[in-house]
Amino acid sequence: MGRSEVFEMAPTDEEKCRPLLVVEERLLPTSDSESEGSHVWRETDARFRKIPWAATTRTYASLILRRTAIFLLPSFTHHRLLLARDRHSSSSSSSAKTLSPTSYLDGMRGVAALFVFFCHYFYTSFFIAEGFHYLPPPPKRPDSPSTTSWPTTSQYKSLWRLPFARLLYSGPSMVCVFFVISGYALSLRPLTLSRQRRGQGQNGEGEAAFARTISSLVFRRFFRLYLPPIISTLTTALLLNAGAFEPTRDFVHDRKFMRNVIEHHPPRLASLGSQLAHWGQEMWAFVHIWGWEDHAGSTEYDVHLWTIPLEFRCSMVLFLVLVGTARLRENVRLVVIALLAWFVMRSDRWEMLLFLAGMMIAELDLRRDAHGQREREREGRGGVNAVSVASSSTPALQLLLAEEKIPSPPSVSRRRSVADSFWTLISVLALYLLSCPDAGPSDVPGWRTLGTLIPTWFSEKYRFWQVMGACLFVFCAARSRFWRHIFELPAIQYLGHLSYAVYLMHGPVTHILGYPIQRWAWGITGTEGSAYKSGAILAALINIPLVIWAADIFWRAVDVPTVRFAKWLESKLSI
Repeated sequence: MGRSEVFEMAPTDEEKCRPLLVVEERLLPTSDSESEGSHVWRETDARFRKIPWAATTRTYASLILRRTAIFLLPSFTHHRLLLARDRHSSSSSSSAKTLSPTSYLDGMRGVAALFVFFCHYFYTSFFIAEGFHYLPPPPKRPDSPSTTSWPTTSQYKSLWRLPFARLLYSGPSMVCVFFVISGYALSLRPLTLSRQRRGQGQNGEGEAAFARTISSLVFRRFFRLYLPPIISTLTTALLLNAGAFEPTRDFVHDRKFMRNVIEHHPPRLASLGSQLAHWGQEMWAFVHIWGWEDHAGSTEYDVHLWTIPLEFRCSMVLFLVLVGTARLRENVRLVVIALLAWFVMRSDRWEMLLFLAGMMIAELDLRRDAHGQREREREGRGGVNAVSVASSSTPALQLLLAEEKIPSPPSVSRRRSVADSFWTLISVLALYLLSCPDAGPSDVPGWRTLGTLIPTWFSEKYRFWQVMGACLFVFCAARSRFWRHIFELPAIQYLGHLSYAVYLMHGPVTHILGYPIQRWAWGITGTEGSAYKSGAILAALINIPLVIWAADIFWRAVDVPTVRFAKWLESKLSI
């Protein structure tokens, strides 16, 4: 068929419309009113499409809706929604990325944040502070000389109260782990630069790099710690004033459901202005870092955030210690840190002890080259030497590369395996110490002897062995391939990314969405006997993924952007 015939057979515009009109007539409803309405809608839609800005608006609205829907999905599902080309490029780039030497600390932080959430979720329904077979001593009351009515058998016989198992909901122990990790992470880079200063000669490059690093850490620390909770509590204040907390206000005080701790429900004020003014006063107290008393700086909009001012104060003291010990010899610095650790412990400042312990563990890891720093420096110098060797003799270069690929002798590998097994075994002891119950511990079997060893001047008795266990566990995990492998698993690394977001989101999400789900679950199972536990488990199966989903969104919407904002602001204000 020729091209001319094609044009001769092409229908006119009027003929093009006839088949469509016939089809439309077949689909028209029998009602005249519906027919007229459809005709009006089609005519309006056709005119709407002819307007350029309207079509552009429609396109952008569709794009925004699609991106919003994707954004609301968990981040680990996003790669499945990419095009095949983008997915291939993303997978190839992600495969090139490797875990850093301290990635296991991120995973450890993620697990600790999840267990803190479990603590705050279950302690409203169950008595979780008491250890296995906890039996408090009878009270010494002058008006009751006889204690025959005091119980002689313990009611706390659940297997979940045993050591190791209770770590799943031991919030105070996980806070101790948090602080050791923070001390380690904040100290690692400054300590590395302090050690490298010796190889920089007298040109001052090492001191300048150290000064820049400390200055950046001090400047960005406030934004890193305070911006996300300020945003989360502001959102809570707005939702509170909008009435989002009201449906559960009576529920949180109902002893039929809340059988242990009644968490503080934020007050709703009469107007939005008064609510925001009250929030501002709470934030002023929240960032007021001068009080070292217990739970100083906690806020009514999220009672779980009392650790944030505490961590900021400890970070500032740690930076001061890093500056003061930067020019000391390594052995002298270790002795000074040990003396400071003893001083703060004797002063009953357990949180500062944990930060200094993290600094000491980082120093010891650098001494044994746990992160391969000396090896990378040798490779950097070897790269320069290899170029000069290649210009004169290719066999010499081949010999150099062959020497670098020689594996470790069997004796060295055997010693490393024995050391790895040893520290993994010691970590079991650390986990036992971390399992110290919050109630007691001298009244719990297995802890009575250890309870007598707690110093009298240590005010929060239950934290003593938890502090020791946290320091020992982080120390052992850095030397155990088993624990590093566990904490570097993809799912654990995902929790590590969400750790701060989980910490900030689990309170508001539980109060707004979690409590209605609990009420619904207990409405199905009942609250008598074992049915109460069944309802709590049923609600947890929904609430735990719900909190993780909300934390995923908050991490991408707030947490990551605030980190970028702090870096951007520093770059704009720095000289």
